[in-house]
Amino acid sequence: MRHILFDRELPSQWTLTSVDAIKANEKSACVAGPFGSNISSKYFVAEGVPVIRGSNLTDDLTRFVPESFVFVSLDRAAAYRAQHVRAGDLVFTCWGTIGQVGLIPADGPFPEYIISNKQLKLRPDAAVADPLYLFYYFASPQMVAHIRNRAIGAAVPGINLGILKALEVVLPPPRDQRRIASILSAYDDLIENNTRRIAILEEMARRIHEEWFVRFRFPGYENVRMVESELGLVPEEWDFTTLGAVCAYINRGLAPKYDEDAPGLVINQKCIRNQRLSLSEARRQSKAVPKDKLVLVGDVLINSTGVGTLGRVAQVMEPLESCTVDTHVSIVRPSRDMDHDFFGSALLSKQPHFEAQGVGSTGQTELSRGRIAETAILLPPKPLRDQFGKLVKPMRQLAVRLQVKNANLRATRDLLLPKLISGELDVSALPEPEAIAA
Repeated sequence: MRHILFDRELPSQWTLTSVDAIKANEKSACVAGPFGSNISSKYFVAEGVPVIRGSNLTDDLTRFVPESFVFVSLDRAAAYRAQHVRAGDLVFTCWGTIGQVGLIPADGPFPEYIISNKQLKLRPDAAVADPLYLFYYFASPQMVAHIRNRAIGAAVPGINLGILKALEVVLPPPRDQRRIASILSAYDDLIENNTRRIAILEEMARRIHEEWFVRFRFPGYENVRMVESELGLVPEEWDFTTLGAVCAYINRGLAPKYDEDAPGLVINQKCIRNQRLSLSEARRQSKAVPKDKLVLVGDVLINSTGVGTLGRVAQVMEPLESCTVDTHVSIVRPSRDMDHDFFGSALLSKQPHFEAQGVGSTGQTELSRGRIAETAILLPPKPLRDQFGKLVKPMRQLAVRLQVKNANLRATRDLLLPKLISGELDVSALPEPEAIAA
């Protein structure tokens, strides 16, 4: 018997079955969400049972995103008990972003949730199919593509309950399922641990910046006289100026000529998220780049067009060879005497300001370089800026190193995933998860 996702024979003792055959033996094990009008925004309340929506699911092997919940009342949720999900259940997006799948965690913020009208629920029979193995199977790029190929609808693609139930499932023996899941989750556990460390380091740097330059409790503040200003009391000898006055360069990027075989790299708006720069969405391009449009360490990049992403900020923390930005992103380069870490921290704190500065009609909003340059900034004396940079630089550099480590862990996991679920790798020959973690 051949594997449905890979051009190879199934290993001995592996079986080919369906979602319908592996669901738990209960009436509501595989169901669609409530009808849209029955769980619409008019029923949302301040607290109650959380509703799982598309923002809680991804198509990038993130098991669950436990944030930005809306709630319905306990009474409202009680009317849809079949649509409740708990630890070990899988949730699929059925309209819109097909391919999103999530696994409800045992250590999540709530014991139960209710799916929205755009989700499907699967509660597997855990004695037959390990939920974590199923998550990796359904979230694999090969299976995501397979599901998308089954979608119905043109303008808004979707899958219905019948399509989900008919999806083929390749099942190794239960022990091998758990082994595969354990190996892959060891990488995810390391990624999650590093992500927590990154968040702590970034928060430490942010709090120090706030304490020194917003609350004015910097080293030696007790001996500095406060003077009146247009914004209230500020330390004496601090200067009100504009961002343009402390920058060497502010400009948009170029219109790239995409070429996946070219040496050049172009950053787009998708690369700037959560105040971090990720090159996973960057693309190769072959157009010659003017020297001043090549990004440098210390440059701050600001999304400058559109709705939703406009105003997002990230700083370039590592050298990037032959790298530029496209016309939707602005390069904001500090002057030579400006400490990079002070500059980056100051502009990260200005993100809400940049987000509010877009001008234009809906869908055509622009953040001009003029508005960026006019942004007011309170500039402390250079020795204090440099002292701040010396303090936070190790934190910020460690956070970047952990981001790189996470990228490498994801790449290794993503290489292993198809080899494991196809049976190409014999799981008994792989190291224990504890050995991988070490």
